[in-house]
Amino acid sequence: MTKPHHFSLEAAVRPNILALKPYRCARDDYSTGILLDANENSFGTCLPPTLAPSLLPSTPSLLPATSDTPTDTHLERYPSPHQPTLKHLISSFRALNPTTGPESLFLGVGSDESLDLIVRVFCRPGVEKVLVCPPTYGMYGVVAMVNDVGVVEVGLETGDDGRRFQLRVDEIKHHLRTDPTIKILFLCSPGNPTGTLLHHADIKSLLDYEHYKGVVVVDEAYIDFCEPGASVATWTEEYPNLVVTQTLSKSFGLAGIRLGISIASPAITKIFNATKAPYNISTPTSLLARAALSPAGVAQMREHVASITSQRSALIAALATLPDLAPPRGGTDANFILIPVLRDGKPCNTRAHAVYKRMAEHAARQVVVRFRGMEKGCEGCLRITVGTGEENKALVGLLGAVLGETA
Repeated sequence: MTKPHHFSLEAAVRPNILALKPYRCARDDYSTGILLDANENSFGTCLPPTLAPSLLPSTPSLLPATSDTPTDTHLERYPSPHQPTLKHLISSFRALNPTTGPESLFLGVGSDESLDLIVRVFCRPGVEKVLVCPPTYGMYGVVAMVNDVGVVEVGLETGDDGRRFQLRVDEIKHHLRTDPTIKILFLCSPGNPTGTLLHHADIKSLLDYEHYKGVVVVDEAYIDFCEPGASVATWTEEYPNLVVTQTLSKSFGLAGIRLGISIASPAITKIFNATKAPYNISTPTSLLARAALSPAGVAQMREHVASITSQRSALIAALATLPDLAPPRGGTDANFILIPVLRDGKPCNTRAHAVYKRMAEHAARQVVVRFRGMEKGCEGCLRITVGTGEENKALVGLLGAVLGETA
């Protein structure tokens, strides 16, 4: 770690978390031999024999030659609490330092566990705060409120210039300087619901800001839909005050296995791993994630991302032919777009919400998008996930018809 010199992890983390002695589970001691130490069911699972094999990936080419432990494919055994094989695969995929990369990874039950853990580690309930930049992912505020942590808001730029949905850096710095109780700055890049990649110079400026002693969290859930070089994950090797969160839910299409990733300094990650539940990553989740991160799985992901990118361009072009829709309000760095619905030439929440409801409840064919008009800077906006060619065709057809009905 070379910078910033103003950051002290010991001063940033809650004292009770620093003093925490992590729970030591059975697999921390031994993982081979006749295992009679964890009160597991030695007779196996209760799943029907014909069902059990279908739950786990079985194609040899999709699984690494080695596993975390000889028992980590057995559902009757507790999974590895450390997941070293999976962490090595993620570290390699994200081009982290080969030596320290796996030690920089925390794995959670979706990104939401990572976000909740970050708040619990750094913020004292009822005393400290997080700063968010709306419009942004709503779970930042939710995990703060669940943990009795205050929320400070500094909205993104919402004008029509080249900095639309970018950070108001000077205003953020003002709050960080004048309110030392702010311990976490949550940044979403690419943003949700904006689809806009934040400028790297702005993120770096906040990481280097000497008057801020807390951590910067950059949520990169949609990073694989951006151009190469968009991620700041490797910055964690020089910035001890940076945490980057990622997921297998989006580009890898594995929302159902609930695997989230946080990347930070080994010192921060050690604290995260000491604070988490001992067996938080299930065996099916681990095996499916390892299959996805194999060469064949990564190649399939790249193919899907290319298809989504192509369909995104085609969808934007098709929507441009419909009346009373403005061009995308946000960026195009994700697998969705943010489209304003107009009335009399201006974005209209009433009409947008009516369009959303009629599409979702249409008698012939329901198409469900997301109404986002109540978010700051998103008046009249629908957030539309890029679907397959067939799905997008159905969307455009129904949206055109409903726009005509709600004029």
